[in-house]
Amino acid sequence: MEKILIVPGLFGSGDGHWQRNWLADVEGSRVVEQANWDRPCLDEWVDRLEAELAQGPALIVAHSLGCQVTAALARRTSARHVRGAMLVAPCDIAITRKLHPENLAAVHAFEPRKLPFPSVVVGSLNDIYMPFENLTEITADWGSDVHILGQAGHINIESGYGRWTGGYGLFRQLQVRVQHQDKIPARREIASRSYDALKDYAAFRISPDKSDCIEKRSLS
Repeated sequence: MEKILIVPGLFGSGDGHWQRNWLADVEGSRVVEQANWDRPCLDEWVDRLEAELAQGPALIVAHSLGCQVTAALARRTSARHVRGAMLVAPCDIAITRKLHPENLAAVHAFEPRKLPFPSVVVGSLNDIYMPFENLTEITADWGSDVHILGQAGHINIESGYGRWTGGYGLFRQLQVRVQHQDKIPARREIASRSYDALKDYAAFRISPDKSDCIEKRSLS
């Protein structure tokens, strides 16, 4: 069975969040728990993720600040244990700090680097934590593939993403790429710094609803 690490963001993706539902729906999943979900220390959060990866290679499903925690592995040797990562609604740390100053006062952004493992960013056109222009830049810096859901907010409970079955289909695509990465070249043209290029690409990839993959199944 393939190990899947769920990496939440600020406040820990509480009950009803699609990441918590993922645990019940997808075999082999476990949450990377943090000592303090309300006042993150990025270095400590990355250490927790590394401790999980030390127990064996895994795929990662991250949300919001958890995407930044996952991306920080690019600076650490533990990145070799990441088989692939689905990065959902990554947040812009500077903007998030302004929105939650009491929670993120001590959190500062890392300079983004190219990720040394396969990755796909799942983003939105109207995420208050990550303007679309910023999303194009960070996607290019990470060298990730991208899937735009449309007007999906922060892809959380507030924007209607409780049990997000469509996410399972996107994750399965990542699994297939990881399993055959020597045969399927990465789509580097997607990871462009150009706002217009990603906007044009998104026009062809916007999902019409939140359940584009309806069935529930084990992804092991």
